Amino acid sequence: MSAQGRSYRYVGPVEVKAAVRPGSGGCRIGSATDFYDWIAERSTAEPAEPFTFVVSADGVLRLAPRRSQHVACAGGEMVLSAGEIGFVRKGGRWAVSEVSNQSTGYCPDIASWSAVARALDDVGLERPSDFTHEVVFRRCPGCQEHNIVREDDFVCIFCGSDLPETWNVDPTA
Repeated sequence: MSAQGRSYRYVGPVEVKAAVRPGSGGCRIGSATDFYDWIAERSTAEPAEPFTFVVSADGVLRLAPRRSQHVACAGGEMVLSAGEIGFVRKGGRWAVSEVSNQSTGYCPDIASWSAVARALDDVGLERPSDFTHEVVFRRCPGCQEHNIVREDDFVCIFCGSDLPETWNVDPTA
C-alpha cells in the first residue's frame, strides 16, 4: 500500500497490456488549468458521455476517451483507482456528474474512492461524496476467475463457489 492507498496492478488480458505503447497514457490533469484546457479540446457532443480515467500511482488524475483501455490511460503502470467519469456544466463551471470504479482491467476496490476524491479535489472539481456507481470485484478462490458481485450475491458466476467478502482480485497485492 502506498501512502495514498492501495495500488492496483493491471489484471486484465495480457494482449491488451502488450498493445500499450510508451507515451500513450491518458492526459495528465494536475490542475484546474489542465482540466479546462483538456475539456476545451473535446467536441461539444463528447462531454455528454463518460470518459475513461485512472488515478496514477502519484495521485494525479489521467483522462482518456471513453472507449480507451484503462491500462493505456495509465501508460501500463499501476494505479490508485480506475473507472469511468462524466462531467456537467454547473453555473459556468465544470463538475463531476458521475464516477464509477468500473474497470475490468484493474478491478479496483470501492475503497479506492479516497484516491479519486483527492485527485478531483486537487483539480478543484466539484464532485459527489462517493462513487455514483460502485462495482464490487472479486476473484474466485476456486476457479480463479474475476467476478462482478451483483446484489450482494457473493457467488462465482463461473463455478458456483463462494466469493470472499473482502477484495482479493490481485493475488500479489
